[in-house]
Amino acid sequence: MRSSYFTSESVTEGHPDKVADAVSDAVLDAALNLDPTARVACETFVTTRLAVIGGEISASGEMDIEQIVRDRIIEIGYDGFDPDFDGATIEVLNRVDEQSPDIAQGVSKDMGAGDQGMMFGFAVDETEELMPLPIQLAHRLAERLARVRKSGLLDYLRPDGKTQVMVRYEGDRPIAVEKVLISTHHADGRSNEEMKSEIFEVVVAEVIPDELLSPGIEFIFNPTGRFVIGGPVADTGLTGRKVIVDTYGGYARHGGGAFSGKDSTKVDRSAAYAARWAAKNLVAAGVARRLEIQVAYAIGQPEPFSIHVDTFRTEAIDPEKIESIVGEIFDFRPASIISSLRLTEPVFSPTAAYGHFGRPAFSWEQLDRVDEIRMAAGI
Repeated sequence: MRSSYFTSESVTEGHPDKVADAVSDAVLDAALNLDPTARVACETFVTTRLAVIGGEISASGEMDIEQIVRDRIIEIGYDGFDPDFDGATIEVLNRVDEQSPDIAQGVSKDMGAGDQGMMFGFAVDETEELMPLPIQLAHRLAERLARVRKSGLLDYLRPDGKTQVMVRYEGDRPIAVEKVLISTHHADGRSNEEMKSEIFEVVVAEVIPDELLSPGIEFIFNPTGRFVIGGPVADTGLTGRKVIVDTYGGYARHGGGAFSGKDSTKVDRSAAYAARWAAKNLVAAGVARRLEIQVAYAIGQPEPFSIHVDTFRTEAIDPEKIESIVGEIFDFRPASIISSLRLTEPVFSPTAAYGHFGRPAFSWEQLDRVDEIRMAAGI
């Protein structure tokens, strides 16, 4: 059987783009705390000594956006170790306006889609979470880096970092992890070899199961040899620049729309969540081992422009039957998605790092339609 290799990456919450995502979602959650019907499209730009917040927000009540920004940046870990990016002292420029009345009119009437576009949802039976193995492991490595930093176990770690995992497949089944790359922001004064050994022991070996570790695994650590200057001081950050990290690590298609900072009338976000919810339930029900759903919309229109299902020849029943089941069981109108997945609640800040999918706490990861699908499929 032919072997092939697939690689996915993740980044930590202190990566500049993820700092921007985290700030945008913190503003969104604050608006939803005030007003569950708030309309939010919040963009963030971070760089040395500066955070710029822009976009459109319509909500009843007042928010202290500057304080929200500072608190979130400090929570991530930029809390004074680098005076060039410290949540307590950076300049915060607030350039937020109200939502365009032309857009509001189309969205509010019959809860039409907040924009046109296409969104994808995907699931595959490679992991317990029904996610592709490379991105699932890359996220958990990045998450573990943050955990050992915050606990003090590796007290030289700083917030910025990246992970990358290469998995060997035989046919379409994952067999082993062949390569792992970790680049992590760190305090000065530690040797690369010492950090490499410790991080393999307390991060890599803790995340990747022994049965998946290739006997000849290649572990690459901080390949430039030094990562003392990091975060927004080393590179600017912008909301929405990590869309592949946020979804399926390149393993499945992406419609192009980012998630963070957008309320759920923006189908870029809510329909991508709903499509994942549907795809995950369908794979869990056994109608296919690998399944992707595309949903498309026209602005202001509640009904989807189109729905497409691809099973990549892994289906257990007729593909036309699967498409019929999707139409019967899942309602992709924005109002229905928001109600079914409880998306007026301030639940978005945790999504800003470590993936929007494959994390059981999120409502769109619930397996609540499996029995209904099996009954409809005759399984």
